[in-house]
Amino acid sequence: MLVGQLAKQAGCSAETIRYYEREGLLTKPPREVSGYRNYSAGHLGQLNFVLRCRSLGMTLAEIRTMQHYQTDPDLACAEINDMIDRHIAHIQKQIEEMHLLEKQLRDLRMRCHDNSTVGTCGILQNLANSLVDVGISRLEAI
Repeated sequence: MLVGQLAKQAGCSAETIRYYEREGLLTKPPREVSGYRNYSAGHLGQLNFVLRCRSLGMTLAEIRTMQHYQTDPDLACAEINDMIDRHIAHIQKQIEEMHLLEKQLRDLRMRCHDNSTVGTCGILQNLANSLVDVGISRLEAI
């Protein structure tokens, strides 16, 4: 099948397929006499695996590691479990950071009332004061 057909079946773009090929996550397909790449059902399986890993937020390096383990089914999967545990910890940290960001934004939003003018906007004043405070602390550190 051609790259467009593969892209349609996998639900991604041809650009995505070419990118994963360049990154070595998809094996290079043979070329037809016309020069077009000829993808197989095996390529679709590889692509679906990569897309699923990406949907879980895995890095390309993590996907390469997973693919390595796929090639030898007799290997112990402890390292895979460790990698997923590290990924979970990273996601948990990101969630905590997002909650903190949400709290900061909610606190900031509480500084301005809907009937205020820009001249008395507590959000703008707070942001401006924060920049001054940051600038002062940076200068003091120097």
